[in-house]
Amino acid sequence: MKFLISLHINQSVLDALTEEEKEALGNGVTAFMESTKKSGELIAAQALADPSQAAVVSVRNGQPVVTDGPFLESKEFLGGYYMIDVESKERAIELAAQVPDAAIEGLGVEVRQVMFSEGQLEA
Repeated sequence: MKFLISLHINQSVLDALTEEEKEALGNGVTAFMESTKKSGELIAAQALADPSQAAVVSVRNGQPVVTDGPFLESKEFLGGYYMIDVESKERAIELAAQVPDAAIEGLGVEVRQVMFSEGQLEA
């Protein structure tokens, strides 16, 4: 079963961390990626650029309209993700709890099963 572990970031929470906490967070991310690679459960991991570098694309009257900057009026934003392939939702949750962000109040870690174009959950 494939799951997306998404990381929801609040920049002010990250900015408030001490240098030691930031280093522990980075080391924790490295350790998480190494262990899930070794177990064969990690498919991909990506970090996303700051929302200020985003562009919102919508189509109005058949023409694309592009707006620069964050797409949401929110202090939280999608900062990255891990794509995993595990035996169960319980294992996905177990792994998500190991993501260092989960231990920092104000940051979010979400687990969602991947759907395919047929609209069926992978068994």
